[in-house]
Amino acid sequence: MQSQENWFVIVNPTAGSNRAGKRWNAISAQLDAKSIKHDFAYTKRRRHASVLARDAIRKGYRKIIAVGGDGTNNEVMNGILFQKVVPSHEVTFAVIPQGTGNDWIRTHKIPRNANKAIEIIAEGRSTLQDIGLVTYDRNGSQGRRYFMNVAGMAYDAFVTRVSNVKRNYVSNKIFYLFLVLKCLWEYKLVPARLLFDGQEVIDEFYIITVGICIYNGGGMQFVPHAIPDDGLFALTYAGKLSKFEVIKNTPRFYDGSLAKHPRISTHQAKSIKVETSGDTPTLLEVDGEYLGVTPVEYTMLEKALRVVVP
Repeated sequence: MQSQENWFVIVNPTAGSNRAGKRWNAISAQLDAKSIKHDFAYTKRRRHASVLARDAIRKGYRKIIAVGGDGTNNEVMNGILFQKVVPSHEVTFAVIPQGTGNDWIRTHKIPRNANKAIEIIAEGRSTLQDIGLVTYDRNGSQGRRYFMNVAGMAYDAFVTRVSNVKRNYVSNKIFYLFLVLKCLWEYKLVPARLLFDGQEVIDEFYIITVGICIYNGGGMQFVPHAIPDDGLFALTYAGKLSKFEVIKNTPRFYDGSLAKHPRISTHQAKSIKVETSGDTPTLLEVDGEYLGVTPVEYTMLEKALRVVVP
């Protein structure tokens, strides 16, 4: 068994266009300089970070650092939540951001600079954050996945599905914006049934966004009313909008004023379901990873993850 005082660092060497792998030696040296004892491992494939996190906890580690971006964070967090050795809140999770978007850290005001992030880890302050569990259809069988930031459905998930195929290009922000606009012309609205806390809405949804934290998509704020430890999901949805209306209101995606649009609805909810209403299911992504389609159900796990914060 490893000492519970040691950190286990999970490094995604390909994060940030291979930036994490190139900078790891310098990051490790800075951890040593701050007397942060650590062991580490590189991820070698998709979702390997989840396996490494589970194995680390089984070996006795109770403090884990993710070096990468939002995808790495999600994988490590899923490893912590799916393991059964100890309650998830007994494991401390920290990040050294090296990804492209780094959206989750924005809500907690964790700096993107690696040295400053390491200083925060050394200071040792932490808080408990809520986690969402989503169940969904995956090729005819039920999938389960935890998320710590934002889940998106409809158009958002369509863009994510396309971008996941083009992972080598989406780190370029200009290309990503081009991709978003291109998808706007390709996406076809489909009807869905949205149920939350006793309410029902049936519409052709442009977006259905469920958030624990505020930011996704490189700084967009579809759920500016999200609070990461209030035990409630932040919900934003929009029915049928014209392409011109979407483009016209793009600034609202970034400045937190989305709820001021008359066709946008925002709520806070304890439980949420989205069902197919027609022949075509609605798509789902969480924390930037495309997962599957409706039926989708969201379950809240209050204060399930201990995270290091400024």
